[in-house]
Amino acid sequence: MITKMTHVSIYVLDQGRAYDFYTNKLGFKVITDVPMPGGDRWLTVSPPEQPELELILSPVTRTIFSKESVKALTELIKDGAFGVGLFTSNDIFATYEELNAKGVVFTKVPKKEFYGTEAIFKDDSGNWFSLAQLN
Repeated sequence: MITKMTHVSIYVLDQGRAYDFYTNKLGFKVITDVPMPGGDRWLTVSPPEQPELELILSPVTRTIFSKESVKALTELIKDGAFGVGLFTSNDIFATYEELNAKGVVFTKVPKKEFYGTEAIFKDDSGNWFSLAQLN
């Protein structure tokens, strides 16, 4: 029986930039950062209040995909084709202001929806996330 999910991969275009974005802009904590063969790292981060869920910041080039698929995935990530997940906040307006001041790009400012208040932002690679304060 499956009991929980502990790790989720987010394909990023540059691990160094992703490290900076997720730690310095979003305030996530580094859980694991170890070198791997080929020059990249096994790099995981977590929201401060949810250390049991690790986001693997995986370079799109560290895949089992063909060169053609890596090229296609890279373009899709840059184009913002992937909505990776939903983060929640207890005060979405304060969180929006804080992240916006740090240079996080929002494609939707906080707006009341039937399920709560939601904003949409992109990471440094182009992956987009929902930020919500749920009802």
